[in-house]
Amino acid sequence: MKHLAKKLQYISFTLLMGGTLIVSSCSKDFLTPKPLSFYDPDAAFSTEEGLFSALAICDRHLKSYWATDHNEMLTLGTEYIFSELMVASATDKRNMLADVANMLTPTSETSYQNLERTNSIWYLWEETYKGIMYANTVIKYADLVEGLEEDARNAYIGRAYFHRAFRYMALVFQFGDVPLVTTIIEAPKQTYQSTKREAILQMLQKDLEFAVEWVPDQKDMNLIGMVNKGACRMLLTKCYLALGEYEKAKEQTDILIDQSGYALISGDGFGSFNEGPEPETWKITRNVIWDMHRAENKLIAANSEVIMGMPNRGSDTEAFTKMLTMRILYPFVFDSRIQTKDGKQALLNLRRNHADYNPQYDYMRAFGRGIATFRPTRFHMTNLWQVNGVMDETDLRHNSEVGNWIRMEDYRVNNKASSLFGEPLVLHDEKRNIEGNVECSDTVRRWFDVPHYKLFLDDPVNEANITGSDGLRGATNGGNADWYLYRLAEAYLLRAEAKYYINPGDPTIKDDLNIIRQRAKATQLYEGAVTIGDIMNERARELYWEEWRNVELKRVSLCLARSGKPDEWGNTYSLDNFDKQSGRGTEGGSYWYQRIVHYSLYNKGPIQIDATGNSEPNFTMDKKNMYWPIPYAAISANNKGQLAQNYGYDGYDPAAPKWETWEEAVADEDNTGE
Repeated sequence: MKHLAKKLQYISFTLLMGGTLIVSSCSKDFLTPKPLSFYDPDAAFSTEEGLFSALAICDRHLKSYWATDHNEMLTLGTEYIFSELMVASATDKRNMLADVANMLTPTSETSYQNLERTNSIWYLWEETYKGIMYANTVIKYADLVEGLEEDARNAYIGRAYFHRAFRYMALVFQFGDVPLVTTIIEAPKQTYQSTKREAILQMLQKDLEFAVEWVPDQKDMNLIGMVNKGACRMLLTKCYLALGEYEKAKEQTDILIDQSGYALISGDGFGSFNEGPEPETWKITRNVIWDMHRAENKLIAANSEVIMGMPNRGSDTEAFTKMLTMRILYPFVFDSRIQTKDGKQALLNLRRNHADYNPQYDYMRAFGRGIATFRPTRFHMTNLWQVNGVMDETDLRHNSEVGNWIRMEDYRVNNKASSLFGEPLVLHDEKRNIEGNVECSDTVRRWFDVPHYKLFLDDPVNEANITGSDGLRGATNGGNADWYLYRLAEAYLLRAEAKYYINPGDPTIKDDLNIIRQRAKATQLYEGAVTIGDIMNERARELYWEEWRNVELKRVSLCLARSGKPDEWGNTYSLDNFDKQSGRGTEGGSYWYQRIVHYSLYNKGPIQIDATGNSEPNFTMDKKNMYWPIPYAAISANNKGQLAQNYGYDGYDPAAPKWETWEEAVADEDNTGE
């Protein structure tokens, strides 16, 4: 099976690069058809084993968005810096993607992991079309396997429809109107034109309704990690919401919550207890939020909340990928830019065999060796956690006392050469008139909170090296980890959203939010009318680093424009122009833009720091960045057709032809212009 999986990966990649040129380089090499004599796909996929292996590639590819094995990048970070929750923070990169309004262009994204610009936009274009090709492979060959029963055949097709729909749902909210590819192109095609977002969503609805009918429930499957009926319902719900089918969306969530056998995890003592890598430094008091987010508990049989998870634990480096969350998403604290007021480096990363080593102060091991490619916004760290105008001190998702949340003040000076040894880090900040015992010359990269319960991952290989103290030589970077794709908590949040579009005054909306808050031991519960902002805030608290935040904000932007319902500030939006505005003013734009300008670091002016690369980052975002630019490489490779560039970017042409229906786009797929 592994051999077939590798074969599918090669075949699909070859077909993608040799046939679907919209996602390839415009070099002559990529414009040359590749010989297909190295394989016989009809033979490879003529059996059920071949189809199973093809789906295994789809499943493996799905987790790559969360588990990109790169030393300085996680793909999902790009989703979060295009939201109100996070910004790029690798300040040693002179061209990190901070000044988005000016830096993001059709020609700026040309590599998989653009580290200097600290984003993965190109990856999210090219790799997503690759995932679509994998799914199309299954869809094509499922009908050609002889002797396959109808229900089994349709289950394979339904799972492939889910995979294709998941990728297109991302594309239409990241890039807008995009090329629709529904089959394997056996000859180079350079005559694509864009298909309207609405048409693609309508196709996804049809496909996902089929998937819900035929894909089995998880309880009827003997493998975990494959697409199941519950996952199909979740994605269909989001599709219904995007298309304005709010009652249908609510119906799907009602089924998930009341009729599918799922239940929120509650109480304490769930699964096995992981006390963290160094409990003498950072003590975890066992609690339900900590337990439910441990990788070893996410996919166990007792987990009644998981709808679909992504297996990603084990020693097989070909099958499992490191996530490196503790490297990419934790502050970069181990250098002289955090200094005590008596002139000493505040935090040292001593080896465990060093004479001065003390397990009470082993922050390298307890929290990892962070390099802060991305950092949370102050909104995410503070005001997000206010409900009813009150900071909720008991919410386990924002709680340092039990060990779930790390604040900079939780670190203590561990340099014995300082007279402040053992004292907590308190920032000296002249602007806010705060007298502290340390100074930090780069607060962007080195001074922020971390939701430790969500991002701590075991890294046993590096932790076993007691002689190491840094990077891959003893400190944890975050290892392999199973991850949630969908949980029942999100079904409650989607139901609340559907109810809001149907009737914002529905008194039961608050109940769908409060059940999640009660599980987190929150004291402040929603009372009275709930706004869309309340719903999106609860999503941010509950689904951080699970949901695709940028995609969800833009989906909700479409829902508000379509429904005419107001946002939390009373703004209403029009389908005619919510995604076709430019500028950086505080008025207008989309709901996505309004969340960003209200809550993030964007459009607030330059920040002065002491950094080797970008010493005065200026975080900007434009209303036009509602959609990312269609990469120029895709446009130029499609030289016999015309892909429509998005509003506000070079090459935008409002008269560019687009398919109005998905049926028209599919009918044209065999047209190569010859």
